[in-house]
Amino acid sequence: MKIAPVRNAADHARVMKRIEEIFDARAGTDEADELEALTILVERYEQTQIPAPSPIQSIKFRLHQAGLTNRALEPILGSRSRVSEILSGDRKLTVDMMRALHLHFGIPAEALLGAPARETTPREAMPREEMPAPSARALADLVATGLMQAQERFTDFVARATRHFASNLELRPAHLRKTRTDRTNVKTDEAALLGWCAAAMLKSSEVKVVKKTKKVKYDHYLARQIAELSKRKDGIKKVQKFLADRGIALVFLRHLNGTYLDGAAMRRDDGIYIIALTLRYDRIDNFWFTLLHEFAHVACHLDGDTNMIFDDLEIGSSDRIEEEADQFAQSALIPADIWKAVHAEFSAVDVARLANRAGVHPAIVAGRWQREFKDYRRFSKLVGHGEVRDVLL
Repeated sequence: MKIAPVRNAADHARVMKRIEEIFDARAGTDEADELEALTILVERYEQTQIPAPSPIQSIKFRLHQAGLTNRALEPILGSRSRVSEILSGDRKLTVDMMRALHLHFGIPAEALLGAPARETTPREAMPREEMPAPSARALADLVATGLMQAQERFTDFVARATRHFASNLELRPAHLRKTRTDRTNVKTDEAALLGWCAAAMLKSSEVKVVKKTKKVKYDHYLARQIAELSKRKDGIKKVQKFLADRGIALVFLRHLNGTYLDGAAMRRDDGIYIIALTLRYDRIDNFWFTLLHEFAHVACHLDGDTNMIFDDLEIGSSDRIEEEADQFAQSALIPADIWKAVHAEFSAVDVARLANRAGVHPAIVAGRWQREFKDYRRFSKLVGHGEVRDVLL
């Protein structure tokens, strides 16, 4: 698009249409530069021509509407002090911040730009043939899994993956936004996430799952049984069949470029649950914590309209369900009455003894000690670096 001054309402409408088309442009691209330039032109025009609503008021309204506090903005805008500066008007929103707020909270681009609201076709109504494709690197990653064919169109791949397993599970960018939590990275390429989800669905068909019966309870007792498998030398191999016998397909799928995932929990329309792990961090302690965290979502949170939950465990979360899943996983791995014996001066011998009491692999104790005492040098050899992918992939 030729960049020219915005002098009248017709120019304004033309530029706003273009801004909407490229609002999801990735940083560092020509479209991102164009977006920034057009945003400046629109702002200058509106300062003199249009009494635009405050973007800050729009953000505060959305937080209030969702029942969230200012803390929910920290994964998007930065530190607590930066959030405070932005909400007080002392710091301006950048284009990247506006894009993240738009994607993560669904705040209209017009509101963030201070432009008047206009009627637009919602992205939820996007026809299948217009489904955006992920980046070339993410597509290459999908092909490398062997699940997507080299010459297959992305739209056809998603359709094939969901045809038999997810007739009531809408794998669409708009739906994925609805199922994201504080623990989903705002930089996520939603098309790549869609592809990863479809691949996980296909991968689950390779697992022989015993259909769940009423006798199976997804509760803390079963979680403890999973945790206790960690102490076995073949526990990582055995856990997939253990879960399959209880109606859960555990799959391992490589991390796709632009997805920032550790794991996900999903439910197929045939009643089979899926726990999908990326093995992004090849550590024994991370494997078992992520597995139990996703199991917590299966046990407690996949119901009603919630058919999938995604997790980037590097990001802190104020979501109730994520806090519940963290607590569930921690207590399943190391019960609270055992963990209370831990202190800052723990030794390797203490780690082994406590792991024996809890009935879990020593890496689980070492990893939790590192996180809680903020010391990642101590016990670095005990957390099991590079010992998971060799077993599973």
